[in-house]
Amino acid sequence: MGRGKIVIQRIDNTTSRQVTFSKRRNGLLKKAKELAILCDAEVGVVVFSSTGRLYEFSNTSMKSVIERYTKSKEEQHLITSPASEMKVWQKKAASLRQQLHNLQENHRQLMGQELSGLSAKDLQNLETQLETSVHRVRMKKEHLLIEEIQELDRKGKLLQQDNMELYKKVNFYRQENIELQKKVNATWGMNDIDRSSTIPYNFNITGEANVPIHLQLCQPQPEADENQSIGPPNLSRLRLH
Repeated sequence: MGRGKIVIQRIDNTTSRQVTFSKRRNGLLKKAKELAILCDAEVGVVVFSSTGRLYEFSNTSMKSVIERYTKSKEEQHLITSPASEMKVWQKKAASLRQQLHNLQENHRQLMGQELSGLSAKDLQNLETQLETSVHRVRMKKEHLLIEEIQELDRKGKLLQQDNMELYKKVNFYRQENIELQKKVNATWGMNDIDRSSTIPYNFNITGEANVPIHLQLCQPQPEADENQSIGPPNLSRLRLH
């Protein structure tokens, strides 16, 4: 069975009232803490017991929460007419102008200007601030330079790998060219041997195909004997020009 509905009214029994106050107070403070964490809200809770004891919770500072609450209530009270609203905006504009003036003055001091009105302590604080700023700038610069060096080193390694691959390919193609040249030379040598072995009658043929060949047949010598049988011409007397 579920718990019965509790009537919201004052508890007459003192002990029960004190126990209920303790439990509900802890639950209220727990909910306030969860609200501040989950919703990134500025929360302030103030609780006074029936005996006058104070219990409070604030995720920032109770004083700042109260001041903000008071200021907000005042602004809400003032914004009841166009004239009151204009005053509020004028007040905010004046505050922003003052902040801008302070920032400009601080910038001029950081640039080494308008230092006459500063005390020794102010100058020391300014020097410390400048040293801190310079240190941060140098750290940022060194970090960027290290990243650039690492990137250049990475690109250099990639280029070196590409160079090695190209070098291997060049050597491979060079070796293939040498092998092909050897095969061509061997083929030409075999062709020369075949041609020289098939040429009869001491014909000399050069390897150049475009050189013209001239054949001349010498006149036969007079026959010594008319009855000598006629044989074939002496082909050994052919001359190749």
